[in-house]
Amino acid sequence: MSAPRTAGTGGTLTLGARAAGAARSRTGGATRVVVMVWACTRALLAAVLLHTVRANGTTAARALGNWDVQHYLAIAVDGYADQLSMAFFPGVPLVMRALAQLGLPAVEATAAVCALASLVAALAMDRLGGQWAAIAWLLAPMAVFTVVGYSEALFCAFGLWAWVLARRGRWWWASLAAAFACTTRISGVFLVGGLILLALTGGEPTAPGAAPCTRTTGPRDRLRHAAIAALPLLVVVAFFAHLHDITGAWDAWFTAQRAGWDRSWTNPWQSFQNTLFAVDPAAWPEEPTRAWIFRFEIASVVIGLVTVLVALARRAWAQAGYVLVQLLALTTATWFMSVNRGDLLWFPLFIGIGRLVAHRPDSKGADLLRSVVLLLVVLADLVLMAWWARLFFLGHWAS
Repeated sequence: MSAPRTAGTGGTLTLGARAAGAARSRTGGATRVVVMVWACTRALLAAVLLHTVRANGTTAARALGNWDVQHYLAIAVDGYADQLSMAFFPGVPLVMRALAQLGLPAVEATAAVCALASLVAALAMDRLGGQWAAIAWLLAPMAVFTVVGYSEALFCAFGLWAWVLARRGRWWWASLAAAFACTTRISGVFLVGGLILLALTGGEPTAPGAAPCTRTTGPRDRLRHAAIAALPLLVVVAFFAHLHDITGAWDAWFTAQRAGWDRSWTNPWQSFQNTLFAVDPAAWPEEPTRAWIFRFEIASVVIGLVTVLVALARRAWAQAGYVLVQLLALTTATWFMSVNRGDLLWFPLFIGIGRLVAHRPDSKGADLLRSVVLLLVVLADLVLMAWWARLFFLGHWAS
């Protein structure tokens, strides 16, 4: 009688092993696809960089070092000597300083680090929303900000993995990753708020093709996880305390935002009206492309609202809260600014896109139409990505 039981157990183990092997094979295949898309899109951005450098007689360092990169570089060299530099968190400058101490050119080396960080972020996106979500993130039109010395790539690399780890129930590791994310930008506060919501709600729905979410049922465990998730806020407090030591003011970061970028609290309707003025090319006679960037800012706000509504419909409460607070912060400033770059941080947006793209109709004709539309959208997206990158490399306003 023992032989059949052994055979049955062996059969069960064999089936389980086969299922696990198939899951690993699918995961490995998705990872390879994500890496390939990352390589192709980063190659496109590199090609735009090289063309810009050659066509305009500039250098790679100058093309890569526009706008906020100069602020980060100044902090890396002189610390927070300039009041305007206090609007920026220390994560990117610390990377620049470390690379410079190794004898590497700070601007170019930081761009390379950010490009690699974008791959790390894409792999996290794959775990959160599946292969198509990761591909959608890599194809974001404003992807240039993930291959220059900006904070988006580093924030997403740490922040998205923090969310992945939290979904797996590894809250201490999630808290550590979120703490690193908090060194890069104020969005770390919103990330921590989202993680706290994720802990208190006990989990969230799993997107097709994504890794499953570990559910927490006990109220004590939920509160404990929320407390762990809140710990990275100490990083933000420490940064504000450092600025206080320099200036004697706790609102030094807010003061720098007002002084350098005219960002002060404005009701959303007034902020929208101010942005409408900026979408008129006549407002920028020497740089009419700025009008298009501000048009995209308005479109990004609409996309953010849709993302929140879809997350609420899916009962992904933490994801909805994470995007909503960022949207409120970006639309209650003087005008809509940097919302385009904010899209890169909204991983629920790309989860939604991934779900939409992954859905295949039953009809062969409809499926063919889907493939054609998808191809056209990708081609248009790549053109827009190249255009956006060229704007940045030329030093024009890009977000």
